[in-house]
Amino acid sequence: MNAAVQVMDAELKLKKAHIRLMRHPETCLYSGIILLGDTQVVDGDDEIPTACTDGINTYYGREFLNGLTIEEVAGLVLHENFHKLLKHIARHKDLDAKDPMLANIAMDFVVNDIIMNLKDKTLAKLPDGALYDPMFHDWSVRQVFDYLWKEREKGLSNNEQSNQERKPSTSKRGQPLDKHDRKGKQGKDGLGGNNLTPDQQRELERKINEGLQQGGILAGKFGVDIPRVIKDQMEPEITWDGVLDDFWAGIMRGVDEFTYSRLNRRRLGDDLYLPSSYSETVGRMVFAIDTSGSIDNEQISRVAARISNLCELYPPESVIVLWWDTRVHAEQRFEPHEYTNIAKLLKPMGGGGTHVSCVSDYMNERNIDSDGVIVFTDGYVERNVKWEVACPTLWLVTRSNSFMPPHGRKVMVKA
Repeated sequence: MNAAVQVMDAELKLKKAHIRLMRHPETCLYSGIILLGDTQVVDGDDEIPTACTDGINTYYGREFLNGLTIEEVAGLVLHENFHKLLKHIARHKDLDAKDPMLANIAMDFVVNDIIMNLKDKTLAKLPDGALYDPMFHDWSVRQVFDYLWKEREKGLSNNEQSNQERKPSTSKRGQPLDKHDRKGKQGKDGLGGNNLTPDQQRELERKINEGLQQGGILAGKFGVDIPRVIKDQMEPEITWDGVLDDFWAGIMRGVDEFTYSRLNRRRLGDDLYLPSSYSETVGRMVFAIDTSGSIDNEQISRVAARISNLCELYPPESVIVLWWDTRVHAEQRFEPHEYTNIAKLLKPMGGGGTHVSCVSDYMNERNIDSDGVIVFTDGYVERNVKWEVACPTLWLVTRSNSFMPPHGRKVMVKA
């Protein structure tokens, strides 16, 4: 077979796979993502032996494509575009820094689970040997990564890999299908690569969100079921301001009192002299901040800044900050005269695992009463959380979609 025919085979096969997925009711949702960025078939299998994405552009090895069926090419296209859609490269830089191979494996398990659970089994197929395990159904990348990390460490502690180079265990489930590109390639829109500026990163996220919303309009006409991990991606991001302001205002309404010193002016025209409600202050507030390894200093700094703003806008009688991981390591108390500098006075302590029940135990053991508790955590906590706190609780969760608090309101936020 001459070179010209091989070029046509790979490019045409990829084009047919795109059309196949964009026309199908079950995958038309991803049309905008598939069309996003550059798509290239690359010669030279040493550089890209299978396929890769830099977060917006996709690259496919020519020889690898030539060896796949159209169903397998469709599966490969979905695989790469799910990495893009779920923003794996941007969102999991910390996991990549900790162990790039294991992070790649965890991401593959997540995207391949979506593909394996397509209802139309003839639409797309994973190439032979791709990573898949049904136990990871609906798991997040971080859940899979943590599981595999602990699995590997357990094996090492049992001397199963003594005197050997540490390598991630895939438990004989397969091999990574691709390798995420870190060379900083840029497509026609100037985006791509792993070294984007904050403004470029926001632009990339905007483009991905727009692409998903465009596909969502088409998918809605077919009434298709959307996988949970994709639904989570489609939910609008909730800002700190809105979440905390609503929670704080709710507590203030709960301590409203009435006074005739300020009449209700709306009823004066009816010759009715009614009192107005007012709230001079919020009571004591408790902020319980997770300092486990997955909460970084930047996130804590943003929480601290927001605490300071709220305290100045609606001054509580006092503020208690609890720093915790598997136990409460420190307690800081602040009075109104300290609120202006509260962000500078905060001193995080901890950095181990995550066991949020320790906060409830700590408050009860020391008889800490409060009008409200705000828990800031990644959400990867113990299975059965004991939360014996009577006041309203707001859970600000940065990562785990599956965590459900025993009571109180949970909000997924990007801190």
